[in-house]
Amino acid sequence: MVEAFLVLIVLTAVAYLIIKNYHPALSLIVGALVLLLFAVLLGYPIYPDGEGTGLRFFDIFLKFKDTIISQVSSAGIVIMILFGYSGYMNVIGANKVAVNILVRPLLKIKNKLLFVPLVFLIGNLMSLVIPSASSLAIILMAILYPMLASAGVSSLSAAGVIAMTATIMPTPLGADNVIAAETLGYDLLNYVMWNAKVSIPVLLIIAVTQFFWQQYCDKKEGAAAFVDVEEIETAEEEEQHAPSFYAILPLLPLILILVVGILGFIYENIQMDIFVLTFISFFIAVIIEAFRHKSYKKIQDSASEMFKGMGQGFSQVVMLVVGGSLFTTAIQTMGIIDTIMESVQSSSSAGIVTSLIFSGATTLFGILSGGGLAMFYAVVELIPNIAEKAGIDGILIALPMQMIANLARTISPVAAVVMIVASSIKVSPIRILKRTSVPTIVGILAVIILSIVLLPY
Repeated sequence: MVEAFLVLIVLTAVAYLIIKNYHPALSLIVGALVLLLFAVLLGYPIYPDGEGTGLRFFDIFLKFKDTIISQVSSAGIVIMILFGYSGYMNVIGANKVAVNILVRPLLKIKNKLLFVPLVFLIGNLMSLVIPSASSLAIILMAILYPMLASAGVSSLSAAGVIAMTATIMPTPLGADNVIAAETLGYDLLNYVMWNAKVSIPVLLIIAVTQFFWQQYCDKKEGAAAFVDVEEIETAEEEEQHAPSFYAILPLLPLILILVVGILGFIYENIQMDIFVLTFISFFIAVIIEAFRHKSYKKIQDSASEMFKGMGQGFSQVVMLVVGGSLFTTAIQTMGIIDTIMESVQSSSSAGIVTSLIFSGATTLFGILSGGGLAMFYAVVELIPNIAEKAGIDGILIALPMQMIANLARTISPVAAVVMIVASSIKVSPIRILKRTSVPTIVGILAVIILSIVLLPY
């Protein structure tokens, strides 16, 4: 079949480019445009008669335009505002205050063996405030690592746990949750609740695995598991001296979402809008900053970081989603998905088989590329159609893929978070991967099993 052969060639080329650290969004967009060109040459219409430009080759770029508008007008604008708010919280020092406060209870723990699972759980909680795994790792290596080392936790245990702190925390502020809920037609809070049913048990399972695995590795490596704290090079951020109450600001959108959600049960005419609530949080923070500095003019530069962050959200995530959506549209146009699903439907357990196929592919892609979410964003648009033909709810495919995409980067030697942690303590990334491998593999298996058991069919 010519269509399948062409899709396979382009798909392989795009995967190769992403694995080799070429820009994932641009790689997907170019691959999609090439596939749409093939579709036109093979006589497949991109638009029904009378709906395109009138010139089929121009329809390729009209589809590109329509995809951008569609994504930005739906989940894309929410992702941009969340990126902007997170960037603003970094600039005013609120994120650092929140991390310091969350870390403080660890100082009271006397049994150093408990540090490992607790740091893992608290680190994942911090990912609510700092969604970027790389940014969180940089902050934790500067703040948390010296504390763990001075408490007697081995350097590699501390580094291995820190490398895994941003994984699968259920939050309505996560871009992947926003996209998945929008695509599958779920209410965002409802989708996050399903996420929590799987992710919270998995996080606890990983925490227990961390406890035993890090101990085992320490005993096996002995003194080689330790690195002098003085040898660690960390980029010291300029001290912000933000007040302690600023710790609440990064969580303010989440708090407002929960408050409005509760009010929605009481008063039926109240509805939640994350975009509006996040902007309300932003202006509350700006007002607080103006009172703190006693000058509105003085805080203009920091407030503008909100809009710079929105631009980063557009370039880093929204365009990745656009590229993925355009790529899946091209594959659908050539009829490949229908062919694949016809073969899957013949299986008596089509739903589970489909879920396992996508989960396995995400794991492999995440290990090779260091960022499995690129694949998730690339195929999420296909999931409703695939799920319908397999006779299952799309969440059974989407949620395991989404969680595995976040977990798989912690066992990738090319993942940014792994390289950041390894370079901080001057060891090979392979030594960090040894510390993250077993907990991550256990986590991935737990995600697959619990998804099959707990998620709706």
